[in-house]
Amino acid sequence: MAVTGWLESLRTAQKTALLQDGRRKVHYLFPDGKEMAEEYDEKTSELLVRKWRVKSALGAMGQWQLEVGEPALLGAGNLGPELIKESNANPIFMRKDTKKSFQWRIRNLPYAKDVYSVCVDQKERCIIVKTTNKKYYKKFSIPDLDRHQLPLDDALLSFAHANCTLIISYQKPKEVVMAESELQKELKKVKTAHGNDGDCKTQ
Repeated sequence: MAVTGWLESLRTAQKTALLQDGRRKVHYLFPDGKEMAEEYDEKTSELLVRKWRVKSALGAMGQWQLEVGEPALLGAGNLGPELIKESNANPIFMRKDTKKSFQWRIRNLPYAKDVYSVCVDQKERCIIVKTTNKKYYKKFSIPDLDRHQLPLDDALLSFAHANCTLIISYQKPKEVVMAESELQKELKKVKTAHGNDGDCKTQ
């Protein structure tokens, strides 16, 4: 029921779409004023970016908050080489999903795989990553499961380590796969502008 509710909210949101640089960019405006922007690979329909923006209590537009995609290094052009080097050495957390899994990558983690512990915290509804040498600790939620009101399952969680990058995967429940498939059908109904053809057209 929750999956249907979230899918219905996407269907009823005001949507605009733009095809640019091999990406299908979709903007959603919800009745409560929240905005969501997504970018999909034009050929594979793989989700590349998802971000949210909400209004402040005073009605001002807030900053975009990235949920899926690679964070940009803001202001890198103004940093000195020492600061850039230091920034590049710190762990970088990002989410990059596949068709079948939610997936997160944490770069700049040089420790051996057996140093890491990755588990589900059912009480807080989040995933916890930590190292036995106490050099790294992070916990994060899966907003998709919260929106669909689905439980977290340890059996769907796995991780790998290669090239100083920890890769954490959580297999998408069938309810999420079904909802994503239905959304793609819905997005095909949205009129799409191309490149610099002007403003995106509203559904």
